[in-house]
Amino acid sequence: MNYSNKIKRFLALVAICVFAATLSAQGQVTLSGIVKDKSDKTAVPFAGIIVKTEKDSAFAGGTITDEEGRFSLAGIKSGNYTMEVSCMGYVAQRIPLYLGNLSNFLDLNTIELEADQHLLDEVVVVANQSGTSSRLDKKTYSLAGNISQSGGSVMQAMQNLPGVTVRDGKIELRGNDKVAILMDGKQTALTGFGDQKGLDNIPASSIERIEIINNPSSKYDANGSAGIINIIYKKNDREGFNGKAGISTGLGALWQRKENLPDVPPQYTMTPKINPSVSVNYRKEKVNLFFQGDYLYTETLNKNEYVTRTYTDGSIVRSQLKRNRDTHFATLKAGVDWDIATNDVLTVSGLYGSEKIIDHGDQPFFNEDLTQRRRLWKFIEDELKTTVMATAAYRHKFKEAGHLLNAGFSYTFHREDEKYFFDNILTDVQGYDWFKLISDEQVMDFNVDYIKPLKSGRLETGIKFRKRDIPTNMQFNADKDTSAFDVAAGGKAAYRELIPSVYGNFVYENPRWETEIGLRIEYVNLKYEVNPNHPTYESDGYNYIEPFPTLRLAYKFNERNKISLFYNRRVDRPNEVDIRIFPKYDDAEIVKVGNPALQPQFTNAVELGFKTIWHTGSWYGAVYHKMTDGAITRISTAVPGNDLIYAIFQNAGRSYHTGVEMILAQDISKYYTANLNGNIYHNRINAFTVENKYPVLHTFSANRQNMYSGNVKLNNLFRPGSQSEIQVSAVWLAPDIIPQGKIRARFSLDLGIKQTIQKGKGELIFNVTDLLNTMAIRKTIEGNTFRYTLDDYYETQVMRIGYSYKF
Repeated sequence: MNYSNKIKRFLALVAICVFAATLSAQGQVTLSGIVKDKSDKTAVPFAGIIVKTEKDSAFAGGTITDEEGRFSLAGIKSGNYTMEVSCMGYVAQRIPLYLGNLSNFLDLNTIELEADQHLLDEVVVVANQSGTSSRLDKKTYSLAGNISQSGGSVMQAMQNLPGVTVRDGKIELRGNDKVAILMDGKQTALTGFGDQKGLDNIPASSIERIEIINNPSSKYDANGSAGIINIIYKKNDREGFNGKAGISTGLGALWQRKENLPDVPPQYTMTPKINPSVSVNYRKEKVNLFFQGDYLYTETLNKNEYVTRTYTDGSIVRSQLKRNRDTHFATLKAGVDWDIATNDVLTVSGLYGSEKIIDHGDQPFFNEDLTQRRRLWKFIEDELKTTVMATAAYRHKFKEAGHLLNAGFSYTFHREDEKYFFDNILTDVQGYDWFKLISDEQVMDFNVDYIKPLKSGRLETGIKFRKRDIPTNMQFNADKDTSAFDVAAGGKAAYRELIPSVYGNFVYENPRWETEIGLRIEYVNLKYEVNPNHPTYESDGYNYIEPFPTLRLAYKFNERNKISLFYNRRVDRPNEVDIRIFPKYDDAEIVKVGNPALQPQFTNAVELGFKTIWHTGSWYGAVYHKMTDGAITRISTAVPGNDLIYAIFQNAGRSYHTGVEMILAQDISKYYTANLNGNIYHNRINAFTVENKYPVLHTFSANRQNMYSGNVKLNNLFRPGSQSEIQVSAVWLAPDIIPQGKIRARFSLDLGIKQTIQKGKGELIFNVTDLLNTMAIRKTIEGNTFRYTLDDYYETQVMRIGYSYKF
């Protein structure tokens, strides 16, 4: 370095240090660019970059260019600024800047300085402070603050989140269960490509936070018309060795809510739970090693359904389905982040999950006054689910801040090994049946994503390729004289899915307006190969190439008030279990069957959202409307001469979902914070007629259904001391329509207490979910020749105590 350059660098650093002494706020945006000589286009090293607020010229941040003339300046918050670029021997440049909320990186490209041998400008630097409004398309919640559900499963933890409800083992967003569940941004067999019941066995202790995305951009897969829930695993990258270990234990079903029908063994009560967990990481220089391990053992009263079926001929059947469940669930996740070079990072990780379920079930069937038992159905389910997932992700950072190229590959293997053993006890004879199902799911995903920051936004584009194969084999063994099994409906089947896709997303922002326009194009080829000897179904499938546009247009009244308009088109493809040809007999007389002819449903959605923030709180409101063609739903029908009810997936026609959502967060005082969430919506399902092929060809017609419904959630957080927190959460779910019927209102109250100890490194937690034991599911279903009511008093009340320690 020559003497002149040393002087330039010294003067620049002196000026920066002087102004940096006034810096008081943390920022969020990183500026980058390159400074060149205007005449010969050569780089200008050691030029001073200073950012000042436009309003009062307050220092916001600063840096100097490197030997290649490049600079990167982090820590600048949203707002209006003036950037000064100066260097000894050049005329200083003053450039107006607006930093928005849509991009964390802004590339200013090339800044040219004109030579002036008589001018030596003083160098200045800046950083900013002004609050930023959210984009209103995503809500993020840390599970550390969800005290009342700590120690439970991910599904249980979600029940208190705004806009989220849980019904029949499925997550709903704003009353819609067509939700795509991601783990660390990826869809996996662990959480299901449609079936979400695995979430009830993933310990919440392994999760850092949950993101709710009601209006996904085009960079996300188009599947999931209700939106996306992204579950982020815990991971630390601090220098050295550190981590967290914890254990929680508890009891559920503290008392029996409804007495058993005759001949039913005792329900599970005082069910034990235990959940040890540990997460550690070790970082040294360019390598970060991480590990997360969790084990969850639970005994639960998984189902306790009381059903009354009334047929048009006047006959009445009463039954109870009681299912006592033992579950062992273990997850191990480990990986390494390797900084290959200054701008290149490789992350390789693996995940192993094992879920062992043993169910003891009993289901008697009686006449109306319980004086005559017509059948006793006893069963044991032995199920083992094994998941192995391997991922590799590569990131290249270009010289400009925020200019990225990402590439990733993931492979998932998921085996479902399910065995049922039945005692079928009739009035004068007893039979023994069993069936075994093996399903091996293999999913390969490959993606490349490119992000280019612009002066007033960014450009995103990428490709993705998915290959998914699920061969299944169902074998029945049945007593010919007594069995309810359709033995001929077994055999082999194979689900084969191929999805290449490409997307582009453009973001533009100025001081008042934000625009995000995207388009995703997906080609889907699905084939479902059926056992040629199946008595009803034949091989089927579908293919399409469809565009899925997205739009977000926002207007900022000021830094605290913003209104946004969203539009997106999304799809819900039938999951493999939705088209699976094998009848499922977990209920002896309400048989669930898939439908290989099932087609995707397409949804167009529009939403208008507004958010305002003030010093101690915020308010968010949204009005939304969705129209779905080919709505996928189960249709329950009876066949003449047969008392069984068959629940089969069908495309039921067009449906509409219109609603209003509100979230109010307010710090009442330093001791009390309240969060109120309300969601009111109107569901309409048009009249439809479907043709069910199983077990014999028959049709079903339904009139149009309408209903207003919604839910209200109130989270109260009390801080009686600096180390103590108490959370009280109340949830009320209004009556709602379901296909062919209605579900009644539900209510629960949760309590959680957290005490920080050991100088902030330790935590003690005590909580009770469904404190009053009031949460129960009550449904009414109308069929072609029957009507039935169902009341499910499954386990919802759980008391836990836990301890964790950071090191």
